[in-house]
Amino acid sequence: MKIFNNPNVNKAMQIYNNKTTEKLGNTKGVERPKDELQLSDRAKEYQIAMKAFKNLPEVREDLVGELKDKIKQGSYNVTGEEIADKIIESVIVDRKI
Repeated sequence: MKIFNNPNVNKAMQIYNNKTTEKLGNTKGVERPKDELQLSDRAKEYQIAMKAFKNLPEVREDLVGELKDKIKQGSYNVTGEEIADKIIESVIVDRKI
């Protein structure tokens, strides 16, 4: 589930902040506890993976160049089975993300 840049989450946060400010408006001088957020190890690993994913280039130019050269030389041969395997593989990966 994607929660960042989600307009519904942003709207909920804005409502929460407004209500919190209203309730605490007359409590000057009173020390209030700070909110804390604890992430699980899995969530931390997910953050690291997402950061690495965002740093990946949109197009792998080196691979594209290599394939273009093979096509020009006529040495690029892919079977229908290999294409089908890659399509299925990408569908499985997309479902996991």
